[in-house]
Amino acid sequence: MCLVDHGRSKSGPTVAQKWRVARQTPNRNTPFTESAGLERCALRYVERYATTRGKLASYLRRKIRERGWEGEGDVPIDALVDRFAALGYVDDQAFAEMRTVSMTRRGYGKRRIDAALQAAGIAREDLAQPDEEAASQQAIAAALNFAKRRRIGPFGPETNDPVAARRAFAAMVRAGHTIDMIRKILDPGNATDFMNFPDSI
Repeated sequence: MCLVDHGRSKSGPTVAQKWRVARQTPNRNTPFTESAGLERCALRYVERYATTRGKLASYLRRKIRERGWEGEGDVPIDALVDRFAALGYVDDQAFAEMRTVSMTRRGYGKRRIDAALQAAGIAREDLAQPDEEAASQQAIAAALNFAKRRRIGPFGPETNDPVAARRAFAAMVRAGHTIDMIRKILDPGNATDFMNFPDSI
């Protein structure tokens, strides 16, 4: 005789099993009651994203606004960020260098790069600065990368169209390049020199 177990389903867990799993899963909407919980939240963030001290602090402040804090004393955000920096989990200098190289390769100038770093909570004056020659080479490389992507200046067709020239100029301004650099890049008389410039960084 075949006995049927009506209390279980072969297709999935029982209601009781689902209830136990749900009870074991922490409620992410409950307030933080200790610094360890906030630290676990911070660890998940830095595991997923390359970040900075400023961005990590902003993230933790947002989580506190969303969930609240019921631990003892003030929320230890600054102390936690300092600890993560000391452990090397966040490194503003390394982040800035990676972002600068990436944006330079994409053709963005110093003004746009500075704005991106500021948005990430980094002030350029807080970072180690390249020497004047290296900064100049970086500026030229970024401008040439942009001109190559947009097919303007030495990488564009020869034309006397003033409308096209104004559009190219405006595009380079928006990309964060200096007026002096833009004029040099777009000057047809400099085309040969720039075409022989070493490969961009």
